[in-house]
Amino acid sequence: MTGKIATYVLPDEEDVLAVDELTRSIVSGPADAVLDIQRLAPEFDAALWSTLSDSGLTLMSTPETSGGSGAGIVESATVVRVAAEHAVALPLAECDLLAAWLLTTAGRAVPAHPQSAGTGPVTVGPSYNGNRRVSGACDRVPWARDVESVVVLGETSDEESVVLSVPIAQATVLPGRNLAHEPRDRIVFDIEVPDDAVTPVPERTAAEWMYRGALARSVQLLGVLETALDLSVEHVTERSQFGRSLAKFQAVQILVADAAGEVAATSAACTAAVQRAAMHGFDSPATEFAIAVAKAQASRAATAVTRNAHQVHGAIGFTLDHRLRHFSLRARAWQSEFGDARYWEQQLGALALDSGGADPWAMLSSGIDG
Repeated sequence: MTGKIATYVLPDEEDVLAVDELTRSIVSGPADAVLDIQRLAPEFDAALWSTLSDSGLTLMSTPETSGGSGAGIVESATVVRVAAEHAVALPLAECDLLAAWLLTTAGRAVPAHPQSAGTGPVTVGPSYNGNRRVSGACDRVPWARDVESVVVLGETSDEESVVLSVPIAQATVLPGRNLAHEPRDRIVFDIEVPDDAVTPVPERTAAEWMYRGALARSVQLLGVLETALDLSVEHVTERSQFGRSLAKFQAVQILVADAAGEVAATSAACTAAVQRAAMHGFDSPATEFAIAVAKAQASRAATAVTRNAHQVHGAIGFTLDHRLRHFSLRARAWQSEFGDARYWEQQLGALALDSGGADPWAMLSSGIDG
């Protein structure tokens, strides 16, 4: 960290609410219709992507000078959360918070087409007639098979970080998936590109990649856990057993209350993390601390909420024709992406030990300022 803290102004609440309502109005119909289809693997919704892109929602935090909407992290997180609430099968977080950010960091324009992002080792050949060969591979790239390009944050043999955009048509895609059956593909490439297509970026970029990804997954986890909780409340309210509503049973009440508590804690942690990122940027101790808390809490909550949700639903919650699986499977898949709970709790412990004599409990309970 540089110790140089950037300070920004949080957006107006009415503007954020407008983004929430616009996103919800666009995704609710197409996404909800897919939830009742009895298939395991979600399919990329090109029509929905086009509508979101035309509305400026796919590149919310990307500067206008780079081709984006010029909003901020709060607005982008709002789009990502609402999309997760509806189990939207699109790489919205990867496109805006990772791919577009990498291109902007490299001083490149951001295309409007669907793109994802990955990281891995690359080999950059010498320049010859203004071109050079670049080869490499990235594992578990979200939605690689469905996008037009993958923006790669590569590490060379000299431990230099570089950014390049790899057209999927010029790469080999080896299909993979996560627990929720979302695409997590390996891409392998060996391409010739202009010299200026490979851009060195600051060493800090690799660390920010991790924090950005963790923030994105935290917000997405909040979205799916909120819906899992809503489905559980609806189920126990409407279903009856032994002549009375399931919601009347104390054991069921405890399960739902525990889940609600975890969702509330996750919401508070995510709100704090998004606000810190919006106010101070990602190169800030306050932001790093808040994101670590958010991802640790969201990942822990994923286990508790999905367990309790399936317990109150009984066997029906596991069937292909029930909507719960779309949210519980995503929660279990996302909880380990960009660091699981244990990883981020270890980061918090390291921050406490390195606090320079400050009271560790005060830091862990109140966070870091600035």
